Amino acid sequence: MSIYQGILDNVARYVELSDDEIQQFTSKLKTTRIKKRQFVIQPGFVSEYRNYIAKGAVRVFYLDDQGKEHTASIGIEDWFFTDFYSYLNRTPAEYYAEALEDSIILQMKYEDVEELCSKIHPLCQYFRLFIERSLSHSYKRIVSNISQTSEERYWDYVNKYPQIANRVPQYVLASYLGISAESISRIRSKT
Repeated sequence: MSIYQGILDNVARYVELSDDEIQQFTSKLKTTRIKKRQFVIQPGFVSEYRNYIAKGAVRVFYLDDQGKEHTASIGIEDWFFTDFYSYLNRTPAEYYAEALEDSIILQMKYEDVEELCSKIHPLCQYFRLFIERSLSHSYKRIVSNISQTSEERYWDYVNKYPQIANRVPQYVLASYLGISAESISRIRSKT
């Protein structure tokens, strides 16, 4: 199977591309291998790429003023990641993106995506739909963090994303859910 098959399947869930459009799209993809614990994005540098995980796992996080890590997103195969504010506004990143496993990512430069979207309407529609879905999930997460207990947030996440919850370190999952690793241990011990 081609390294591009995953992203092409992802696109095909939303829009249809011709063979020529597929060729134009894949010609702009840069394949990058990253080692576990390697950073792809670091604060202070513009996030140049929209990244698609072809293989592996990545987390995006930031450090608060006390040096505590706060995980903003966790992704595995068939997920995108970047510091979207930096990527879209061409400003220095505030987040780190770190490989949780040896990974293969497909990278798309901002300028290339903009050029493709101006030429290929279905790709423009695809990226719009992707951003809309991401925004709706962000709002759902905000409401969950405000209205649910840590135990409810944990079980909701584990039930919705068992393939991630069983794969990432407990401290990463705890950081994403806004609870302590000790709390996760207590929640798990109740079952």
